[in-house]
Amino acid sequence: MISDYDFSVAKRFLKYVTIDTQSDPHSTSFPSTEKQKNLSRLLVEELNEMGISDAHLDDHGYVYATIPATSDKEVPVICFCSHVDTSSDCSGTGVKPMVHENFDGKDIVLPDDPTQVISVRQHSYLKKKIGDDIITASGTTLLGADDKAGVAIIMDFANYLIKHPNIKHGNIKILFTPDEEIGRGVDNVDIKKLGADFGFTLDGGKRGAYTDETFSANGVTVTFHGISAHPGYAKGKLVNALKVAGTFLDLLPKDCFSPETTEDREGFVHPVQMEGTVEKATVHFIIRDFDTSALTLHEKRLEQFAKQATGMKVRHTLSKARSNTAI
Repeated sequence: MISDYDFSVAKRFLKYVTIDTQSDPHSTSFPSTEKQKNLSRLLVEELNEMGISDAHLDDHGYVYATIPATSDKEVPVICFCSHVDTSSDCSGTGVKPMVHENFDGKDIVLPDDPTQVISVRQHSYLKKKIGDDIITASGTTLLGADDKAGVAIIMDFANYLIKHPNIKHGNIKILFTPDEEIGRGVDNVDIKKLGADFGFTLDGGKRGAYTDETFSANGVTVTFHGISAHPGYAKGKLVNALKVAGTFLDLLPKDCFSPETTEDREGFVHPVQMEGTVEKATVHFIIRDFDTSALTLHEKRLEQFAKQATGMKVRHTLSKARSNTAI
């Protein structure tokens, strides 16, 4: 059965990553960027070409589709889901995917920026992939495998089932979402229209691994307000917000409470961005825990560190984004 099928995952992936679908955490629209729909429209076209007639893109940027059942048995409806957007942390424009055939186990130097090296020492998992083909970006952009790899897999899976109707299955739903990278991916999903009993999200992880639960997450911004003064006459007057923010970050525990020191179901806080001047410095965090109620405890702990860093001599504010629980 498999021998008569030309698997298209890699080919689809190489095409999808060239389409810029970055989401924007500062946008108030939904989806946060219209360009995400460029890939979604293509996916609808390809699903229609497979013979999946109900594939469509809604106004919110979601793609819904159904692989019709080939079995008369009453079985649960399963959904397979991936997100089309890519992270705003690195450019998604002009992605040039590169296929490193028959990987030899050596460090991979990305040609468009030779300072970008994928080190086997740092990424020991690569040692298990000697002889495989490895796909990377060229060095100046994000590749976008998170989560266009998942999108490509689902698309080839759909194509395989359509071409092999002898494989018995119930109705299978497909859902492609926008804005997952900024925590809004499921905000406007029409669960009733989706009509699935269970769902699987294809997003990250090692080959053959699966996760049966997910974390809850908040975003927190801590802002320190300093006191500016001319540096020639600053003694006893100037309070540098940047230094206070640095003290605050240094108070974070070194052996826990962070993604680099936790595992399994342990929660953490993670500073992801910092900007500022003498008068004002801001630190942005993501907070995650499998116990949703623990998010508030983590936020209070951050506030205590902020108070300790300022010594209550300068003002600080802490603002929280609404809670986001992944689907």
